[in-house]
Amino acid sequence: MATHVLVADQERAFADVLAARIDEEDDIDVTGAVRVPAPGPSLLTGECADVMLLDGDLPDDVATRLCEEVSSGDKPIRVIMLSFSSEPERIVKALRARAIAWVRKDESLEHLLHVIRGVARGECWLPLGEMANVLQLLIWGQDRNNKNKLLLNKLTERERAVLACLAQGAAHRDAVAKQLHLSVHTVRTHMCNLMGKLGVHSMLEAVALTREDPAWLDEDGHASF
Repeated sequence: MATHVLVADQERAFADVLAARIDEEDDIDVTGAVRVPAPGPSLLTGECADVMLLDGDLPDDVATRLCEEVSSGDKPIRVIMLSFSSEPERIVKALRARAIAWVRKDESLEHLLHVIRGVARGECWLPLGEMANVLQLLIWGQDRNNKNKLLLNKLTERERAVLACLAQGAAHRDAVAKQLHLSVHTVRTHMCNLMGKLGVHSMLEAVALTREDPAWLDEDGHASF
């Protein structure tokens, strides 16, 4: 049974050439070659594939958002990120967006085909030279997240609400006070208390802790308790 592959790249010529070459394989069927980013609420609406070759060098974090979109739908697509480089930090970010593989664009076509077939079987593929660094970052990141969760759990409900307001873009104490129907003095007190519990020296540092754990805020933008 053929593996259905979609190619999505910011260079349309590259996408077309790569799609044409891959489509020559008997066990691979290319369902389309699209240029991204492109206008529209969903860049890949209506596209159907088992595996996507996605340009990991797209600007403004578009690749990460697209990867999360297509890999978490009703019919998730397995995403292979293609890039001109392979920095461990970028690979880890892609994995957290549910990418299943990372392949450099200067790798051979034979290698890419090998990865496509492996991914279709449920395998994960990473550059061997970066494997150790990627694993270290993943482990370190998990340890840091666990530490941050323990710190955030020390906050009272009101302190968490104040921090949530700031994490969602409230610019200053007055804005937080207005949103939570508190006095500015009370908000200032909560800020001092939560900074002490979190062991930080500024509210920017406190907000940064919440960025390490996106699930800390629920879908409505409130702190999860």
